[in-house]
Amino acid sequence: MFLARVYVTLKPTVNDPQGLTIRGALHSLGFSGVESVRAGKYMEIHLNSGDRKEAEQQLAEMCRKLLANPVIEEFRFELEELG
Repeated sequence: MFLARVYVTLKPTVNDPQGLTIRGALHSLGFSGVESVRAGKYMEIHLNSGDRKEAEQQLAEMCRKLLANPVIEEFRFELEELG
């Protein structure tokens, strides 16, 4: 059994209106030192697999097919073996 922590973020060249909105709100709250914000998604997935390499391959496929839009997003994941 593995725990995957999946991070999906917009590619650096893609405009991030949510990040801009967050930055503006932080500035209005007095956090003027914030120069930029990039918003993304974080997911935890419990994966029942006995093999690390197979789990990594499955996660990469999940990200490419559903969890991330490869046109505008990038993904990375961390894999932790549980008990």
